[in-house]
Amino acid sequence: MGDELAISVRGLRKSYGGNVAVAGVDLEVHRGEVFALLGPNGAGKTTTVEILEGYRNRDDGEVSVLGVDPAHADADWRSRVGIVLQGTGEFDELTVAEVVHHFAAFYPNADDPDKVIARVGLDAKRKARTHSLSGGQKRRLDVALGIIGRPELLFLDEPTTGFDPEARREFWELIRDLSAAGTTILLTTHYLDEAESLADRVGVISGGTIIDVSTPALLGGRQSALATVSWRTPDGALEQIETATPTAVLRELAERHDGEVPGLTVTRPTLEDIYLKMIGHR
Repeated sequence: MGDELAISVRGLRKSYGGNVAVAGVDLEVHRGEVFALLGPNGAGKTTTVEILEGYRNRDDGEVSVLGVDPAHADADWRSRVGIVLQGTGEFDELTVAEVVHHFAAFYPNADDPDKVIARVGLDAKRKARTHSLSGGQKRRLDVALGIIGRPELLFLDEPTTGFDPEARREFWELIRDLSAAGTTILLTTHYLDEAESLADRVGVISGGTIIDVSTPALLGGRQSALATVSWRTPDGALEQIETATPTAVLRELAERHDGEVPGLTVTRPTLEDIYLKMIGHR
């Protein structure tokens, strides 16, 4: 990950009438990293991303994306940015190959459309009309259109919505490949396991402000959160305690039970646990 910033935001604000959607967001995304922006509905996540994409004007603040203010971006800047929205559009009477080849013509340095179709797992559907695709297959087509221009920066808005578990894992490999090739990725998702698997860093937005930015392992003090130790008593009842020293508890339980502890489990908070606790406090 390089030190140069792909995205720099200072004091970003946006209101709709009396409703404050974004209330002073500060954010940095480094070139080459995968950054996941998490937040509940209405937290200001979509507005923030749309401003970064150049789709929405801001009320105040400084924004730089690939060294350019998106509010004044030109066609050259747009050719360097890929966007996968929650729905790109309908092309019912066109085949997958026709749509991807058509979009490739919009970019000065487009990738090979046929290779992109294969890359997103639609090779077997290249001659199928898009109205015949499943929801997950249409999502793959959206992704193909987002990466056809070889973007330096890729925005992914809920990219695996409608994917089955196997398709999600395959898509994750595609994201890892893009990141390994140097593409900066800003990802929004409601799947916390997706953020944990893909993101170098995670930002949580709530109430129009960023409340924490860190690695998935350290977000919200996760590394120092209490562990839960559970076990079964001789009569089968479940007991559990929260502790900062689970090893000491295990040692004491092993001595008490003279070896094996029935039903023993040790768990630490997941990223989802930490996230829900953070936004619940808001």
